[in-house]
Amino acid sequence: MSRPVRVLVVDDSAFSRVSIGKMLETDARIRVVGYAMNGEEGLKKLLQLEPDVVTLDLEMPRMGGFGLLRLIMQNRPVPVIVVSSHSEKPDVFKALELGAVDFIAKPARAKSSDLYALRQDLISKVYLAAQLSVKKIRQRFGAEGGSTGKQILPLPPANHQATALLIGASTGGPPALHQLFSSLKVKLPVPIAVAQHMPPGFTKSFAQRLNEYSVLDVKEAEDGDRMLPGQVLICPGNKNLELRHFAEAVRIRLVDPPTEQIYTPSVDVLFRTGACAYGLNVLGVVLTGMGNDGTAGVLEISRHGGRILAEAEESCVVYGMPKEAAQTGLVEKIIPLGGMLQEIENRCCGVRGHS
Repeated sequence: MSRPVRVLVVDDSAFSRVSIGKMLETDARIRVVGYAMNGEEGLKKLLQLEPDVVTLDLEMPRMGGFGLLRLIMQNRPVPVIVVSSHSEKPDVFKALELGAVDFIAKPARAKSSDLYALRQDLISKVYLAAQLSVKKIRQRFGAEGGSTGKQILPLPPANHQATALLIGASTGGPPALHQLFSSLKVKLPVPIAVAQHMPPGFTKSFAQRLNEYSVLDVKEAEDGDRMLPGQVLICPGNKNLELRHFAEAVRIRLVDPPTEQIYTPSVDVLFRTGACAYGLNVLGVVLTGMGNDGTAGVLEISRHGGRILAEAEESCVVYGMPKEAAQTGLVEKIIPLGGMLQEIENRCCGVRGHS
């Protein structure tokens, strides 16, 4: 951007407002243009200051974060990043479903050693959010729920039947996964594993929220879990998920990521080990997200004879991971989110229109 990103910070905690503001203004590309201590004040400042990005606390007096978020999306859409300290609550995922584009964990006084990493994460997410299309945010989280059209790449559409489904996602992934899993009417007869870029502590409540809205059995993965049909295992936020054969069954192995790993959990690790475990029977799906995580895994899935689907740009919040995957030339179909479930059902159930 040619000018600094203008940010409005909305939080009822004076400590959090000051901390967030100081973190953001260490980067010359960002300028905090205002602060608000509740939703009512936040709405006034939003209309007055017209910021590029809003950071939003959810629990505030008078008008809370959810009320403000709804008004923002209905009246003056702008990218919103939720700042939350409640990893055990589903609130942050409800906010993402209502239109927030991302979230970070709220800074804590006692964890000064983590402030540098938190600051870098906050800055990168704010700067990325400022570059997102507001029109696309409205379409993605509006009533229409995305297009159902398809773009088929010049690869032969073979009659591929999957016995395992592996999904990778980043920015925009939580509401995309919610839309996919909540739309199912019956359980898929295959095991499912998900690597969603997410901070530690939030994946358990994310899995619980998905489980409430899906016919599938969704849980946070535990070391040693067996891959079972109709079950979704979500990789914990501070681990990588590997799939290994143990005693004639495919089981989960949770491992610590290497220090140089940028995105956690790693989609590449899930895809690579899943390709080894399931071979040509694996189906990999790359959803919305920034960066290129998953690209190396796509190569491994293809090398073992499996197939890959990627979300189309028109429905992605960030067309990074799917674009990088598509540029390998190994993605069989690029599909908007609204049509992804039908294709997954076709591959995993073997019956077109099965639901």
